[in-house]
Amino acid sequence: MAIKAIALDIDGTLTNDSKVITTRTKEALLAAERAGITVILASGRPIHGLHRLASELELDRYHGLLVAYNGSQVRDAASGELLFDQAMSPEDARAVLEHVRNFDVIPMMVDGDRLYIEDAYRCTIYHRGEPKNIIKYERDACDLRIHEVRDLREWCVTPQNKILTAGTDTYLAEHHAQMAAPFAGRLNCMFTADCYFEYTALGLDKGRALAGALPQRGIDMSELVAFGDGQNDVAMLRAAGVGVAMGNAVAEAKEAANMVTGTNNEDGIADALEQLLA
Repeated sequence: MAIKAIALDIDGTLTNDSKVITTRTKEALLAAERAGITVILASGRPIHGLHRLASELELDRYHGLLVAYNGSQVRDAASGELLFDQAMSPEDARAVLEHVRNFDVIPMMVDGDRLYIEDAYRCTIYHRGEPKNIIKYERDACDLRIHEVRDLREWCVTPQNKILTAGTDTYLAEHHAQMAAPFAGRLNCMFTADCYFEYTALGLDKGRALAGALPQRGIDMSELVAFGDGQNDVAMLRAAGVGVAMGNAVAEAKEAANMVTGTNNEDGIADALEQLLA
C-alpha cells in the first residue's frame, strides 16, 4: 500500500507527557513530508491551537492539513483554505449551554484566538486529585486570549464548531451520561480527556472529516496512516488504511487499530513509520 498521508492526534500521541514533540519523532515526520507525504494534525483543539505545532513540523511549507474541533473543521495549513466544515446551530449550542448550567462544569468556547468564558476566577478543577487551573491550561495549550462574557448563551448567535466543558475527572465520570442525555440523536457528546467532555454536531469525527477533505487532495482513505490514543481517535483509526494506536492508548483505540506502537514518551510514531515506510 502506498502511503500518501499521515494523520496525528496531538495530546498523548504526537507530543510526549511534557507536551513537546521529541526530536526523533519530528525528524521522522519531516522526512515523510520531504518524501511527498501529507502530514495532518487531527485534534480536538481549535485551528488557532494547532498553529504552533504546525509551524514546528513545517506544515505550511509542505501544505499539510489541520483537522480541528474533533473533525468539525479542516483547513489547509498553508493557505487557510476551508476543506470541510460542519458546526452546531446556534440553537443547539444555546441548548447545551443552558443544560450544562445544571452541572459543576466550566463551559468554554473559541472564536479565532479568543477563549470565551463567563468567569475567569471560576477556573479550578481537580485532576487525579490535584487542583488545576483549567482555563489557564486551555489558554496556554492553544495560545488563546481569555475573553469574559456575562452569559455565553447571549453571546452565542452564530454556528459553533464545539462546546468544551471541563470538570473534575471523578465528577465527569459520574455525571457525563446525564450531561449527554438530552442530546441523544441530536449532537455528538464525548470525552476527549478524563477532565473534558464536549459537544459537536451529530455524526462528526476525525475519520469523517478526513474522508471529506482528503479526496480534494487526490488521496484515498486507504492511503492514510492514522495515529491516536483516545476515545475520540477511534473512528479515525478505523477509517484509515492503517490505524496505529499508541502504547498509552485507551483500550477502545487499541481495539480499533491495525497495530499498536510504543507510547508517546517512547517515540512510538517514529517506530511505526520506520516499519510502514521501509
